[in-house]
Amino acid sequence: MYDLETRKRVLALIRQGRSLNSVSKQTGISRYAIRAWTMRLEPIRRTTDCPRCAPEPRALEDPAAYAYLLGLYLGDGCVSPLRKGLYFLRIACADAWPGLIDSCAEAMRAVRPDNSVYRVQRQGCVMVTGYSKHWPCLLPQHGPGKKHDRVIALEPWQQEIVSTHPWEFVRGLVHSDGCRITNWTTKIVAGERRRYEYPRYFFTNKSDDIRRLFTDTLDQLGVAWRQTNAWNISVARRASVALMDAHVGPVYGNNLIRRWV
Repeated sequence: MYDLETRKRVLALIRQGRSLNSVSKQTGISRYAIRAWTMRLEPIRRTTDCPRCAPEPRALEDPAAYAYLLGLYLGDGCVSPLRKGLYFLRIACADAWPGLIDSCAEAMRAVRPDNSVYRVQRQGCVMVTGYSKHWPCLLPQHGPGKKHDRVIALEPWQQEIVSTHPWEFVRGLVHSDGCRITNWTTKIVAGERRRYEYPRYFFTNKSDDIRRLFTDTLDQLGVAWRQTNAWNISVARRASVALMDAHVGPVYGNNLIRRWV
């Protein structure tokens, strides 16, 4: 048995993004015990219930953060049952983009401020993880199997949030399943071949429904796009790329182009 202070110290290390292995080696406490502690995250004290489960459903406290989190979830997230009505939301974020990891964790905390958010290190990525009984009602698109094998449609209240905060939703989708790259071509000018570079965004997802949610939102924002193959959406026109740069932007990392965002 371990006292409460020991558990708090161990969980504080996990919150810093440390892996279960490294914390276990440092503290001498088994990975099994640490994992069990991280699963006991439903707080005893609550200041708010789930706004969707209330007798009279009400608006979310931070709908902009929700729109961003929804985009991340549709791209690289999953909701899974744990035990006794408890669920965990996991969103995979590449190690190369620590800013994205931070933004994902902040959005998750903003949507469920009474629940803890943890970072679990995996090979090449961090699983930003939050435990709650209410993820299924906040993310009703969850279900068995892969997203592209089932229908993905927004509830009316979700569509209202996306319509009010479209850039946050697009930003979440691009940060999970998109990239900004620099293309190049050559032209003959005054008898000399010159190289020209131009940026473009790509969004790639196997789900027809998720791609449609992305392109419908781009239409609302006046962003020109085209589908380049079965899974890819391209934004390449100069004015549209400028809009994406202003509101989405490759903001993580030092190299602003040719990198996944």
